[in-house]
Amino acid sequence: MASVAFIGLGVMGYPMAGHLKKKGGHDVTVFNRTSARAERWVAEFGGASAPSPQAAASGKDFVFCCVGNDDDLREVTTGPEGAFREMKKGAIFIDNTTASAEVARELNGKAKAQGFDFLDAPVSGGQAGAENGVLTVMVGGEQEVFDKARPVIEAYARMVGLMGPAGAGQLTKMVNQICIAGLVQGLSEGIHFGRRAGLDIAKVVEVISKGAAGSWQMENRHKTMNEGKYDFGFAVDWMRKDLGICLAEADRNGARLPVTALVDQFYKEVQAMGGKRWDTSSLLARLEK
Repeated sequence: MASVAFIGLGVMGYPMAGHLKKKGGHDVTVFNRTSARAERWVAEFGGASAPSPQAAASGKDFVFCCVGNDDDLREVTTGPEGAFREMKKGAIFIDNTTASAEVARELNGKAKAQGFDFLDAPVSGGQAGAENGVLTVMVGGEQEVFDKARPVIEAYARMVGLMGPAGAGQLTKMVNQICIAGLVQGLSEGIHFGRRAGLDIAKVVEVISKGAAGSWQMENRHKTMNEGKYDFGFAVDWMRKDLGICLAEADRNGARLPVTALVDQFYKEVQAMGGKRWDTSSLLARLEK
């Protein structure tokens, strides 16, 4: 059992923190900007809540974080009541936020200067993966630090991999989102075409999902897409935030992402349709409007 803090109890952080307490058996203190949600978490899982990230991190061996973006991350780490103000020597800060590689390297440097360690550890698997404790975790950092943190991280993951030095976890998550963007657009176009051609989409997917066209997106989203149901899952707003990070990094490293840039604009159209909180599979709705 480790002494753990978890900062940020959104749709991902709430169940992830729960797995650290229930499955991992750790002593968990949580912080959330909306205190009522932290109180609800304590009522459900036990543990304790703290009034600030600084208070939550005090004396902890491992401090986890899952917030919205780079600015949120800086606020809860190096802000006036940030966790970095109370991190003890030798502790490990594990950031599950999908953020930029730049902020990961920045915070890693500040952590080292203060005598503790930092891992950027964005996740993939969505809300369902978080709730079921089967997320994929892509980690950037040092091998020795990763080895210490891995057994704790595994409470909410089915795959945990060290991808390289600080920032490599975030860069790997960018690759993940780039691949997903193209897959969802392709699946949307396939279903749209099949409908226009008068095919039974369920039968089509039953066959082609067992061949080279098969993917997680096809297996898990074709039914809801065919039914026009999008009020769940990974929100379009979040995907546009992630794709913005990918495109900004591509500007820095010279990578060419024509499909990613195009799909990002398609998601912008979905937002204009009122689909800001729809699942990312709602690219089909754009084709059929």
